[in-house]
Amino acid sequence: MRKLCAFLLLVLFNQAITAQKTVTLQDCESQFLKKNLFLLASQYNIDASKALTIQARIWDNPTISAELNAYNPERNQYFDIGKDGQKAFGIEQLIYLGGKKRNEVKLAQTNEQLAELQFNDLLRTLKLQLRKSFYTVYYNTKNLETTDKQIAHIEDLINSYSVQVQKGNIPLRDLVRLQSLYLNFKNERMEVVNDNIEEQANLKLLLNETETVVPNVSDAEFNKYLKTIAFDLKSFESDAITNRPDYLAKQKEIDANTLNVKWQKSLSIPDITVGANYDQRSGAFNKEANLTLGIPLPLWNKNKGNIKYAQTILEQSKVDKQSFELQLQTEITSAWNKWDESRKNYVVIKPTVNSDFEAVYNGILNNFQKRNISLLEFTDFMESYNQASIQVNELKKKVVLSGEELNSTINKDLF
Repeated sequence: MRKLCAFLLLVLFNQAITAQKTVTLQDCESQFLKKNLFLLASQYNIDASKALTIQARIWDNPTISAELNAYNPERNQYFDIGKDGQKAFGIEQLIYLGGKKRNEVKLAQTNEQLAELQFNDLLRTLKLQLRKSFYTVYYNTKNLETTDKQIAHIEDLINSYSVQVQKGNIPLRDLVRLQSLYLNFKNERMEVVNDNIEEQANLKLLLNETETVVPNVSDAEFNKYLKTIAFDLKSFESDAITNRPDYLAKQKEIDANTLNVKWQKSLSIPDITVGANYDQRSGAFNKEANLTLGIPLPLWNKNKGNIKYAQTILEQSKVDKQSFELQLQTEITSAWNKWDESRKNYVVIKPTVNSDFEAVYNGILNNFQKRNISLLEFTDFMESYNQASIQVNELKKKVVLSGEELNSTINKDLF
């Protein structure tokens, strides 16, 4: 029984380890477009807007009426509706005047286009979040690999020193020094792990995925963020105005509000009701056929309140667009400065880091094991090396994330 339980635990453990998938950014984005629940839900807003456009095209149904005799006192007969009785029929149709239906359809079509722009803006926002989470998990994982390697070395040293301390060959303070370094690395590791848990959860949510996502980034993918791009605010702003759906939505809101003003004004124009009726006996003469016309008198309700409201909303949307243009310039400048500063910082340290950093680490470790350097020198180097390795990864992460923010701000892949 114990062997069976142990076997089942081993199987479950192996499944937990293997329940992960290594993916590239292209793989993630492909799955994101197919399975993201936020996008799927937002797609229904477009479908709903299209349905409202269909409804706006439809005219009101005609009204048909009938009048049938219930009791004829002259003949003492109920429901006297025969050829000598009385019955009347009528039909009426509301005819829109003042371009009401045309304006209503145009407004519905504009709202449909607005829904599509809002969907595209959601896509832009989620795409940025996907890329940021993807790269954050990747570089956090690199940090964990560096820290775990050093923790493994320190654990071996602690085990060895513990034996020597018990034998009295090494002072206890050396063991305590190693244990302190071990705890420091463990605490630093925990911070990265916690951050990775959140970003991994974001990735799974965006991808609608249950397995652990293991990002894979090539050197070529990173190096593209290091190319030099001159700052040209007018060019960047022109691209953003052309490409960003939230900016286009601001203009579309103005169009919709302009059409709403026209529609509200057209609603103040009375509609005409045209109809026809047949009356068998109660009219001026028998079998009477009539044409009917009806129109409300615009004495009190001229829709002034709704027109004023629509005009106010229109002016507000114009001011919102002007404010957004100013905000857009600020966003572009800020995003470019962040990326350029991150790129410069990494380029400065890149030659030093890429030379023989790993060889120095292995050399220090070997020399310490051979007693060529002291414990204090070794632990100082380990701390410095760990911090330097993590800082390099953090610089690379900042370059990539700031580059993606710049891409998203302009809504164009500059890299």
